[in-house]
Amino acid sequence: MFRISQYMKQIHQPTPLAPKRNPSGPVVIWNLIRRCNLTCKHCYSVSADKHFPNELSTDTVLNAMHDLKQFGVPVLILSGGEPLMHPDIFEISAYAKALGFYVGLSTNGVLIDEDNIQKIADANYNYVGISIDGMRETHDKFRRKEGAFDGAMNGIRLCREQGIKVGLRFTMTQDNFSELPDLLQLLDDEAIDKFYFSHLNYAGRGDKNRKDDVVHQRTREAMDLLFDACMKSVQQGGSKEFVTGNNDADGVYLLQWTQKHYPDQVEALRAKLEQWGGNSSGVNIANIDTLGNVHPDTMWWNYNLGNIKDRPFSEIWMDTSDPLMAGLKAFPRPLRGRCGACKEFTICGGNTRTRAFQMTNDPWWEDPGCYLTDAELGIDASTISHQKPESIGLKTREIRFAS
Repeated sequence: MFRISQYMKQIHQPTPLAPKRNPSGPVVIWNLIRRCNLTCKHCYSVSADKHFPNELSTDTVLNAMHDLKQFGVPVLILSGGEPLMHPDIFEISAYAKALGFYVGLSTNGVLIDEDNIQKIADANYNYVGISIDGMRETHDKFRRKEGAFDGAMNGIRLCREQGIKVGLRFTMTQDNFSELPDLLQLLDDEAIDKFYFSHLNYAGRGDKNRKDDVVHQRTREAMDLLFDACMKSVQQGGSKEFVTGNNDADGVYLLQWTQKHYPDQVEALRAKLEQWGGNSSGVNIANIDTLGNVHPDTMWWNYNLGNIKDRPFSEIWMDTSDPLMAGLKAFPRPLRGRCGACKEFTICGGNTRTRAFQMTNDPWWEDPGCYLTDAELGIDASTISHQKPESIGLKTREIRFAS
């Protein structure tokens, strides 16, 4: 996750570089249930409104939380499917809060209504993120359900009335790019606390819609809109948060945006961006799926590191005998292609390895989602090996480093 607001505040009112503080443990996104009331076009978990067998029992979830807490996990994001369809969602939430986790709820918002809003408020979530894909017609089309937009907006308003921190979660594609300005206006009109912009990642149902991914130029235009909106909010003393996910090249692009608009802040910003370090899949971001399988992040569902029913999460996460985890935790990572030659690696960390794998079957190849040019990244194209990426079988865990 790239926290635009954090860096915009530094550009607007610079402070000295503070010592780096490493997280006590990874943020864990926990998909509690695969069932969902919607069948969204870009769903990474390929959910549906039906029961899926062999999902974790509530007792297993609660017991595993103790290991997560002792391991230093600071944040739990409860997701799905639709987590509000889990029969014990409020028991799980209360237990997580009692253990001292920062607890977020990731929902489509449609099931938030007058009947359960008090329970949601009583759960004392630190944050509720509600997915949005555009304005009414576009959102309903993406969500494949008429009335989904109105339902989500009703959920947002109910949360806001209860004083719950709530945000919009937007995944951009070719089909909804043009509605980003309207959504940013909606953010202001509805006094919404946070905007999370997700680049389309090649996983789950999103992989099947890869042909709809936006061209790189539109990605740049979208980032310009976000940067401008965020800086405007900062200058006006606003508290809105703007963050992006699934493309760590955003940090490099912000540095270049700063060079154009605030050149005197470039060197200080570079130091802070390098301290951030970019992609943290397999390091500071983790995922547990509905069956208890552990993944390097939510987009790696085709690769299991282990299962919490067999081994504690803490053991699984630190096991670098797994070659994918060894590569993700390595510094520098064993990158190839453009990413291996990139002079801005210290900012983005090699970006999202899932896209590289989905396109080439090699997790260490260049990220095709990088929207910056060779010149912008200091890449000498003549030095890049154009050897065809090797086919690496992840589904059977027979991954190996490409030489």
